[in-house]
Amino acid sequence: MSGFKSNKSVYSDAALASTPGRLVWTSSATSGKLCKTCKQPSAGFGGAGGSLRNPSDRGQKNMLDNLIGPERPIGWVLQFWPVLVFSFISALLATSLCKKIALKFGIVDRPDNLVKTHKGTVAYLGGVGMLAGLTVGILTGIYCLRDQEHFPLAFRWLIAVLAGGAIACFIGLVDDIFDIKPRQKILGQIVTAVVLVLVGIKPALYYSLAYFGLKIPENVEIILGIPIVVIFVLGATNSLNLLDGLDGLCAGVTVIITGAMLLLAIHLGTWGFSEIGGDPVRVIICLALLGGVCGFLPFNRHPAKIFMGDAGSMLLGFVVAALMILFAEKIPRWWMASVVVLGLPILDTAVALARRFINKRPLFVSDRGHIYDQMIDRGIPLKRTVAICYGLAGMYALIGLAMSQIRTRYALIVYIVVFVVSGIVVWKKGYLKMEGLRGAIHKEL
Repeated sequence: MSGFKSNKSVYSDAALASTPGRLVWTSSATSGKLCKTCKQPSAGFGGAGGSLRNPSDRGQKNMLDNLIGPERPIGWVLQFWPVLVFSFISALLATSLCKKIALKFGIVDRPDNLVKTHKGTVAYLGGVGMLAGLTVGILTGIYCLRDQEHFPLAFRWLIAVLAGGAIACFIGLVDDIFDIKPRQKILGQIVTAVVLVLVGIKPALYYSLAYFGLKIPENVEIILGIPIVVIFVLGATNSLNLLDGLDGLCAGVTVIITGAMLLLAIHLGTWGFSEIGGDPVRVIICLALLGGVCGFLPFNRHPAKIFMGDAGSMLLGFVVAALMILFAEKIPRWWMASVVVLGLPILDTAVALARRFINKRPLFVSDRGHIYDQMIDRGIPLKRTVAICYGLAGMYALIGLAMSQIRTRYALIVYIVVFVVSGIVVWKKGYLKMEGLRGAIHKEL
């Protein structure tokens, strides 16, 4: 079990028993307190005698009954509407300005008729425009939280995500201009992961391992959490970077992914999932990222007037990685759901690595063998290819959201089946072949 009894809305697993150095909710610790956001009596997760109700309560009539929790009304999220609006407007204006600056100073991407098949020069710096939107959005969110409980921790987490995103964007910008080596980019991505670790944004492995009946000391959990954060940052950053190959593709898919994560964050927020302030942090980051990308997307749709470049894709990947780790605050179900929501970039990256390995090509290769490239090579128009990818991204997002409402053991089985079926389809359709210009450019480590 994942920490819940199937017939009672309480945490009952031995894994959640009182342990030195760990916070355990009880009725005496919560009864009589008011939730600072909604001004309602707070009793852990459920609002009644510290029973610790939560969205995986199996005592509800059906899955739909669990979508909105009793701790906060759904309108709770409306207090953060300025985050979305201001981030969107800021990104829209900043992207327009960045396009002019890029063209004036020659910071552009030129076609090479091999991997870069767009027509004419296109401005870079789109990632800087999105960073501007994200920055304004997060700062607005901090202002909205200024009088709320757990503000100091929420402030540190939000600033850390913003700082890490700025570092990721800067590293990508340097690559866009000077074409640095892959190992240098990876080193920079590791630095951004360290930023998260330093402020305590790391997975709660205690709860995940408790699902398998295992217990680990808190210091061991911290040590093990560091490489996991690094792996997630590297994985998400590079998977979105690889997806940035067609006009509007990476940005549009990120909008779908972030929108799904926002729904999951709102859902958990209504249940008061986090007792340390994680609920509003997740919502604010989702809204800020969503507004920033939406402000950039009108300039990036085909035919693109500006590219996000590595500055943008690395920024998006880092923030998405931070969100996934924030969903790992407790029960593994939500962490798993956020990973599946990222299904399309993960699939494309896995296919790219498998294809290069099978065909004995270097793994660090720029090629035209990605799923979306092969769709175009097979005669599917660019706009339709992008639309199909949007549909696939939406499919993975819906699966992740739906399976977050069932028990972890069953959700895990569904996730495995989904990815196995995806792999079989990719193999049957011949997407693991290297043909033509695929694998055309090699960049040394």
